[in-house]
Amino acid sequence: MTAPHSTLRQRLEGLNLYLVGMMGSGKSTAGRHLAQQLGYRFLDADTSVEQVAGRPIPEIFATDGEAEFRRLEAAVLNQIASWHSLVVATGGGVVTQPQNWGQLHQGVVIWLDAPEALLLQRLSADPTPRPLMEAPDPAARLAELLEQRRPLYAQADLHIEQDGRPADQVAAQILEALPSVIKQRSAPPQHRLEVVNEAGERGRSIN
Repeated sequence: MTAPHSTLRQRLEGLNLYLVGMMGSGKSTAGRHLAQQLGYRFLDADTSVEQVAGRPIPEIFATDGEAEFRRLEAAVLNQIASWHSLVVATGGGVVTQPQNWGQLHQGVVIWLDAPEALLLQRLSADPTPRPLMEAPDPAARLAELLEQRRPLYAQADLHIEQDGRPADQVAAQILEALPSVIKQRSAPPQHRLEVVNEAGERGRSIN
């Protein structure tokens, strides 16, 4: 069956789409819808790390620490970057390792930017263990991580501002904005971040 957005897929020429953003921003759910619409494969990078390590991420953190997890994450990302036509939901901290940006920018990097209150609401309702959120004050820890990571997420090619809408609508926002991102990739080298807010309105900021 032909994907609904087969023309856009042709324009992408096999470029991987990397979804970045905080845990709870909806990367996996929106990513599956996006892959289906494009006829791409979907990969969850954290799941791939667990498959390579043969154990869950909380266990990696508990026994070997965050540094070992980041090493595995970078190795998995390097492997993923050798493939094509993927939508990849990355881990929330993948942007903190400078070497990872070499792989990410081989494709199109899409930042799913959910407000702090929405992230906290989703994380509180999600039973998935989150090692970095195991703190006496999860809200304060989330605010700290956001402050550290927002400038890094801003290196993305596309910025999708969220308001809690369903994942299929988030995917639709991405699909609508992708043509302009593809066009920018062939423009003179001044990195431009395409911003799409919850109303679907677009603006641009220069990094």
